[in-house]
Amino acid sequence: MTPFPAAAVFPPLRERAPLTDLQKEVLALKKEKRAVILAHNYQCEDIQSVADYVGDSLGLAYRAAETENPTIVFCGVHFMAETAKIVNPGRKVLLPDLEAGCSLADSCPAEKLAAAKAADPSLYVVAYINCSAAVKALSDVICTSGNASKIVGRVPADRPILFVPDQNLGRWVSARTGRPMRLWPGNCYAHVQFTPGALLRAKAAHPGAPVVAHPECTEAVRDMADMVCSTELMVGWCKEQKADTIIVTTESGMIHRLRREVPGKTFVAAPTDRCSCNECKFMKMNTLQKVRDCLAGGAPEINLQEEVRARAEIPLRRMLEWSR
Repeated sequence: MTPFPAAAVFPPLRERAPLTDLQKEVLALKKEKRAVILAHNYQCEDIQSVADYVGDSLGLAYRAAETENPTIVFCGVHFMAETAKIVNPGRKVLLPDLEAGCSLADSCPAEKLAAAKAADPSLYVVAYINCSAAVKALSDVICTSGNASKIVGRVPADRPILFVPDQNLGRWVSARTGRPMRLWPGNCYAHVQFTPGALLRAKAAHPGAPVVAHPECTEAVRDMADMVCSTELMVGWCKEQKADTIIVTTESGMIHRLRREVPGKTFVAAPTDRCSCNECKFMKMNTLQKVRDCLAGGAPEINLQEEVRARAEIPLRRMLEWSR
């Protein structure tokens, strides 16, 4: 029988690696093009190292809304770059690889959401930011994993909520807020690969190590964690822990940021039953070479129909306002 993979262990980061020639080229192009590079926590380490801002979906949305640079290079997946374009219609938004999609966003086609709303016009649609611009345009308010409970708490009490598209996040938020919600049957393919058995093996290999998990994980995995929170909140929580080793149950790119911002600790990437750490194949489609190429050539660019963009901006701005 094939043995289960051991969890990948990342010791404390002693010093930052010097910039490579390609990273220096990217930084020079960024300055020349007056661009800003925004990177999600799940991006590769070499991309995070040249980004102006590395964060979660909420932080990236704020940065995208506040930027004054004429060009935004969004190192993430397609819906994230669309979000930047929604709040910056007059700026060029580049995505290093247009094929960098999202299984969660794909699980909620706009036409199916429109049909659900037509069948029950009383529904108040709370959409996790991991959805397409077309779905955002059909929603009443957007949320992220970091502010979902706060956003749901602002929804009028007399309106039934349809939460799309992540049922795991939705179930977690419903339990935290006590607000019943209809849940769309979607999930993140990467986060549902974490299993209680794999997490138990990681805990046995690292006794005493606390576990932090993303709410996109299944309920069975979340119940085993010491803390469930967004990637942004993971940083602060890890800083507060007295333990020298922490098990991180989310996409393994997050550990690059944790090692930079929480020095002196060892981080263990929670494994799955099939691999020693969990990477999102879509997030990893962006490479430093593609970042260089999109800066040099000004493409590929995100473009949205103005009607869709304008409608999507309303619930997105509502989220930003309600989150402050």
